[in-house]
Amino acid sequence: MKLRGTLGGLNLLIEPGDTGSSVQDALSVRTELLASAVTLELQGDADPEAVEAALHAIRAAGGTPGRVRAPRVSVPTPSPADSAPRPAPLPARTEILTHTLRAGYHREFPGSVIVLGDVNPGAEILAGGDVIVVGALRGVAHAGLGGHADAIVWARPIASTQIRIGDAVARAPEGSSLSNMRHREDQPLAEIARLQDGVIHIDVQK
Repeated sequence: MKLRGTLGGLNLLIEPGDTGSSVQDALSVRTELLASAVTLELQGDADPEAVEAALHAIRAAGGTPGRVRAPRVSVPTPSPADSAPRPAPLPARTEILTHTLRAGYHREFPGSVIVLGDVNPGAEILAGGDVIVVGALRGVAHAGLGGHADAIVWARPIASTQIRIGDAVARAPEGSSLSNMRHREDQPLAEIARLQDGVIHIDVQK
């Protein structure tokens, strides 16, 4: 794990050898540094428990996970059995899905979930924590299931007709940023959705 300051806040790198306990121990003595916008980067085969520990430490310190980057994540190819819905993980665990979610997919996660692909129209993903999509979010996403208002939805971009955070719902009118792909030539723009004063706000990550 590496933690370094940037002009916009902090950059936290989760490396393949990091575990939930090692990240928790390392960040427990740096809580004052985490009370800011923190960019979370995943390198190699990131341990889901390490990611969850980092997210928990950031929130506990009063910080905000502003961005999540996984440019070169290497994960095992899932077997056909892995493509089917599996029993929900433990509430404290962050689940990493290694494939694009297609129409008809529906699953609920007690904790946070990271999708290393797209969420296509007709797919629905629900999480007690954050919903982070490395690709485009075109299906329905519900973060903060159960009323957790501090959860976020992050995708590159958010192009869904509906997202939920906690008990709030954002439906996209025709022509809005939710219903149209935001991109700069071949580089999609990342967007983050947060709940502020009971209303979902979506900001472009530049």
